[in-house]
Amino acid sequence: MSGSAFDPSFDDLPSRLPVFPLTGVLLLPGGRLPLNIFEPRYLAMTRHALGHGQMIGMIQPQDGAGDVGNPPLYRTGCMGRITEFQETDDGRYLINLKGCARFDVASEPPRANLFRIVEPDWRRYAGDLEETEPEIERDRLVAALKPYFRRRGIDADFAAIAKAPAERLVASLAMMCPFEPREKQALLEAADATARSQLLVTLIEMATVSSGGGDAGPARH
Repeated sequence: MSGSAFDPSFDDLPSRLPVFPLTGVLLLPGGRLPLNIFEPRYLAMTRHALGHGQMIGMIQPQDGAGDVGNPPLYRTGCMGRITEFQETDDGRYLINLKGCARFDVASEPPRANLFRIVEPDWRRYAGDLEETEPEIERDRLVAALKPYFRRRGIDADFAAIAKAPAERLVASLAMMCPFEPREKQALLEAADATARSQLLVTLIEMATVSSGGGDAGPARH
């Protein structure tokens, strides 16, 4: 992960973590996630996080559970650090999270706040805090992205994609592509960024084929 002087070390990771359960939203180590916070429970969660290391855990409810109430959660989420914070005149918080490290939910204590807090187990993901550059098949990725984006009306700067740092590129694409929640969870739980890049390309290729968006014959310019 591309490091910063403000990023936590493994020893700095908290023993309790407020979590934001949100279906279809993915945060990955090294990724950036903007959030518009307006519900009272998540306004309270943000205030708590600002006073406790600026850390929030993003995690998905299990498939079909929805976000209302206390849905069962997937085992694995990703902790993000608040890097930007803004209040609005109509009572919202606009924040940006930088993905730092994944966690497994070890337990969830009885609730004492409006929001949920879990006890995270970080042991499997110490490597998320190390600076690594994944191996990606960039040509294959770009070739898969062109029909995928075209079918979905997504504009992209392919010159920038060709030059972007591998870790940031994989995290950004995995987070922004409209995959199913279970597919986003699989990307989150990939062993490392190299495995995630391989799964990302496979998901894009499968989605293009299933939607009939593959190109026949040689590429046309």
